[in-house]
Amino acid sequence: MVQTQLVYWKHLGLSPFYEVWQWQEALLVEGCDIKKRENNTAADARTTVHKLLLTEHPPVYTLGKSGSMDNLLISQQDMREEGIAFYKINRGGDITHHGPGQLVAYPILDLEKFYTDIGKYLRNLEEVVIRTLAYYGIRGERSAGETGVWLDAGQPGRERKICAMGVRCSRWITMHGLALNVNNDLRYFDHIIPCGIRDKQVTSIARELGIEVDMEELTMIFLQEFGVVFNVRFAVMD
Repeated sequence: MVQTQLVYWKHLGLSPFYEVWQWQEALLVEGCDIKKRENNTAADARTTVHKLLLTEHPPVYTLGKSGSMDNLLISQQDMREEGIAFYKINRGGDITHHGPGQLVAYPILDLEKFYTDIGKYLRNLEEVVIRTLAYYGIRGERSAGETGVWLDAGQPGRERKICAMGVRCSRWITMHGLALNVNNDLRYFDHIIPCGIRDKQVTSIARELGIEVDMEELTMIFLQEFGVVFNVRFAVMD
């Protein structure tokens, strides 16, 4: 069994997408730089450190490197007027929306200290969300051939996506991650074809339960399940 890993975590509150993206990039570059030198000199005793950034974002659309602009259904002018940012970014996947009331998680992990298997990593991220949803009596599921977490995945016409995922990995260090719809305004998804998947709905925990969810409580549940699934313990990041 892999040794229990230590992960430093921090909740950034409501934070602009671009600023958090740049912080992730800096952490990934730092980790890659450490790994480049590990085999070259015994004098550099540093090792990679796992981080987990949690946040909510002001309204923003992000388009992954394999995505299509055809899936953005709103004009640049309308986005400016509505105060919605837009970025083409370097994660996998297509287009999605982030907004207040959504829990966004960015793990910056060195997978060589866990396992070198991106597919397993994505399935484990899904498992964290599935276990978190179960706490609220919601049955999250995987959908064959589609990354993320769904409700009623096997019932045509009733499929509802509740969590989107897209990651990047360099030298087995991860960035980007997942977005779990909790209390966010789902009308923003009307302006895109979410994840490039037509004819399927998007939902949130609040919509499914008919009540607003305590975000602080949900965050603690998410951390607890992340710790179980990934076999990690947490320390608060300075």
